[in-house]
Amino acid sequence: MAVTVYYASDADASIIRSKKVAVIGYGSQGHAHALNMKESGVDVIVGLRDGSSSKAKAEAAGLTVMSVADAAKAADVIMLLAPDTEQKAVYDEHIAPNLEPGNALAFAHGFNIRFGRIAAPEGVDVIMIAPKGPGHLVRRTFAEGGGVPALIAVEQDATVARAVERDELGREAALHHADVARSVERAERVLVTDRVENICTPNSAAGRSG
Repeated sequence: MAVTVYYASDADASIIRSKKVAVIGYGSQGHAHALNMKESGVDVIVGLRDGSSSKAKAEAAGLTVMSVADAAKAADVIMLLAPDTEQKAVYDEHIAPNLEPGNALAFAHGFNIRFGRIAAPEGVDVIMIAPKGPGHLVRRTFAEGGGVPALIAVEQDATVARAVERDELGREAALHHADVARSVERAERVLVTDRVENICTPNSAAGRSG
């Protein structure tokens, strides 16, 4: 199977910097993703359950902490980094009710998507960014100016489909307006021709009155 390798220079970081990202969970992977994105200029919030012992750590690192539901509602991209065994319950109760078309749901491990435990609605992107290393390594190598390899995957590319649909609707609207414009132009030509004939024809009312 052919593998496509992407590097940092292949990515347009302005895209993710224009979004609000909610990282759900602040454990091994959660803290690394949240802090690395924050230090890369991304607007990051952290979603944690009530009473989480990680809240103080996240806030001490300068991150905004919200409930999981509030974080999901506020974000454009929701990265679910709770343990695999907890993800379905977290998603069903706190995230799913707050998803909107155009949101993206991200994972660092594909278990819950691969086995159908979580199914995002139409209109929501589903992606995976899976670093090939534990969170402390992801964080340390980033702080040192490097990085670790990661696997990326797209399960559901809803926003591109919506963009194509918008383009098709735009083309249809443009064609419709063009048809209307042509119809108006034809009607104007007919009216002008009638006026010219009425003025120039000898047996017209204008001709008789002369």
